[in-house]
Amino acid sequence: MKNTFEVRTDLAVEEKESFPGNGGEISGVSLREWHRADSRIKMTEVKILDKKGEKAMGKPMGSYITLEADQLSRKDENYHREVSEELARQIGQLLEGEDYRASGFHVLVVGLGNSSVTPDSLGPRVLNNLQVTRHLKVQYGDEFWNGRSMPVISGIVPGVMAQTGMESAEILKGIIHETKPNLIIAIDALAARSVKRLGTTIQLTDTGIHPGSGVGNHRHSLTRESLGVPVMAIGVPTVVGAAAIVHDTVSAMIAALSKGMETKGMGDFVGSMSSDEQYDLIRELLEPEFGPLYVTPPDIDETVKELSYTISEGIHLAFMGEEEE
Repeated sequence: MKNTFEVRTDLAVEEKESFPGNGGEISGVSLREWHRADSRIKMTEVKILDKKGEKAMGKPMGSYITLEADQLSRKDENYHREVSEELARQIGQLLEGEDYRASGFHVLVVGLGNSSVTPDSLGPRVLNNLQVTRHLKVQYGDEFWNGRSMPVISGIVPGVMAQTGMESAEILKGIIHETKPNLIIAIDALAARSVKRLGTTIQLTDTGIHPGSGVGNHRHSLTRESLGVPVMAIGVPTVVGAAAIVHDTVSAMIAALSKGMETKGMGDFVGSMSSDEQYDLIRELLEPEFGPLYVTPPDIDETVKELSYTISEGIHLAFMGEEEE
């Protein structure tokens, strides 16, 4: 049975790992892991196949593809290019059967988040690097598009409700009504359970997005059901809960306490607690003093800057192919 305490995470791969046996078999959920030949990127696909899987994972049915690239935080153009190419490849896999590179195929890219808050600025920064093309169609008409294998790409940064007074879903419904895109790609910063995944993991899913859910801020979902258009989501974890960090170090704390004569009893006591009880104890100690605290790396500004370029290039490669020299 899955642990009942809530360690907030937006990553399906972490949700799968939270089950006993480090991600053992779950009814209605399939797991596939692989490395492409000569690739430095670990790929994981979690597929939620039915309602049983939905209930177990707490996420809707669909595919959740994770690219784990532990060198993403470094300034290595070749590595970032490799990640962009893999992201483009996986976007194509999720759109299999769609003529998504056809002339006139309209992609609306949505940069979710708050550009004034660095850990939440990934979406807006991706849009800053995005090469939009819809204005060319509007300016030069359909004749400009004839004979050109170029999709229509538009973008919007809807801001956050505290800035606009409107939900992102409300804003997007108006845009969809006017521009009629064939596909929406929503970019958002995520919350992770593990520090090691901050800024080094990209999740791609065909299930849409639930803004703010990873940090307990439940907003209107952006899904095919709510918007009437297929929604693909790309996210990178930029924050982790302080309680989750402490929970991950409990085993080390228990070992340290058990070594001391004066603290051995305390170590044995904490060690005898279940994971649920340990996590509840941590939250009881932390949250009254600090509130539901979230942590982000000290170099998050540079990390988000690099990732925003990598993701925008992945989108360009997916829909436009190799750029001409």
